[in-house]
Amino acid sequence: MTAGSTRAAFTALLRRDLLALWRRRSETLNPLLFAAMVTVLFPLALGPEADKLARVASGVVWVTVLLAGLLTLDSLFRTDAEDGSLDQIVASGQPLALLAFAKILAHWLGAGLPLALAGPLLASLLGLRADAAGTLAVSLALGTPLLSLIGAACAALTVGLRRSGILLALLVLPLAVPVLIFGAGAVEAAQTGANPFPPLVFLAAGLALALPLSPLVCAAALRLQAE
Repeated sequence: MTAGSTRAAFTALLRRDLLALWRRRSETLNPLLFAAMVTVLFPLALGPEADKLARVASGVVWVTVLLAGLLTLDSLFRTDAEDGSLDQIVASGQPLALLAFAKILAHWLGAGLPLALAGPLLASLLGLRADAAGTLAVSLALGTPLLSLIGAACAALTVGLRRSGILLALLVLPLAVPVLIFGAGAVEAAQTGANPFPPLVFLAAGLALALPLSPLVCAAALRLQAE
C-alpha cells in the first residue's frame, strides 16, 4: 500500500460521495429549506419587534443549523451499509480512518458548508447587525465542520441499528451543545461590544481535537459493524 494508492482511494471516495449528493440534489437542499422555514417562523412566534429578533438572531440560526444538519447524518454511512459498499471500504486495505474522513468531508461540503454560507443571510433577515454577522460567519465556519465530525462518529456507532434516527439525535445533541453555546456566545459578545475571540478559540480547539479523533472513532465503529 503506497501513499499514491491511499490518496487515489481518498479522492475516489470523496468524488463518489459528492457525485451522489449532486444526483440527489433535491434531497441535499432539504437542510437549507428546513433552516429557512424555521427562521421565517420565528418572527411569527415572537412578533415583529426588530430589537427582540436581533437579540435572538444568532441563537435561532445556530439552533436551525444544528437541527438541519441532523437531517442528513443518518444516511452518512447507512447508505453504504445497505448496498454493501461499506464492507468493501472496510476490506479495501486502505486506512479506514482516512476513508471515513473523506465521507465526513463530503457530508460537510454537501450539508454543512451551504448552511454556513446561508447562516449570515438568515440572520440578516432577523435584523442581525453587519458587524455581528461577520462573527457569525466565522463561528459557523468553525462550528459546522465540528458538528459534522461529531455527528459522523455518532452515525458510525449507530449504523448497524435499525430505525436509529432518534437514537442518533439523542447521541449528537448533548455533544453538540458546547458548539451551540460557544457559536452563539461569540455572536452575542460581538453584539454587546465584548470580545468574541475566546468563544471562537474554544470552537477552533474543539475542531482541532475532533479532526483526528472523529475519523478514528468512525473507523473503529465501522470495523465492529463489519464483523
